[in-house]
Amino acid sequence: MKLSLAHAFPVPREKVYAALTDPEVLRRCIEGCEELTATGPDSFSAKLRVGVAAIKGSYSGTVTLTERKPPESLTLSIEGKGLPGFVRSTASIRLSEKDGGTELTAEGEAAVGGLIAAVGSRLVEGLARKMIAGFFEKLAKHLEAEI
Repeated sequence: MKLSLAHAFPVPREKVYAALTDPEVLRRCIEGCEELTATGPDSFSAKLRVGVAAIKGSYSGTVTLTERKPPESLTLSIEGKGLPGFVRSTASIRLSEKDGGTELTAEGEAAVGGLIAAVGSRLVEGLARKMIAGFFEKLAKHLEAEI
């Protein structure tokens, strides 16, 4: 499954980049994230609880930041598994200055298996888009609160 997205933030890209690499900000902004703990300078262990249809359940996994070029870009990799199955995802994130703020664009790919794959790509893609939209809403509120 491939996903492309864009989101505008009314703050400089340095602030957006800093938020995207801060585990506490990520924990508060990722829907269902119960725990996000640094395991290295650019890696984290995560625990999430998802409550939708056949995807419902607890997941544990890792989040890794690579190809970091502050404040322009980074690559985010996620691997998670739980009783309903597994997910592996990678997203290339670019931050560009636009209209006094920041435009984030991301291109990503995800692979799923187990029960998650059995529920169908439309449901999985819909849930992924919903979770990403929720993440960006929370991140925008966090960044705007800092202004």
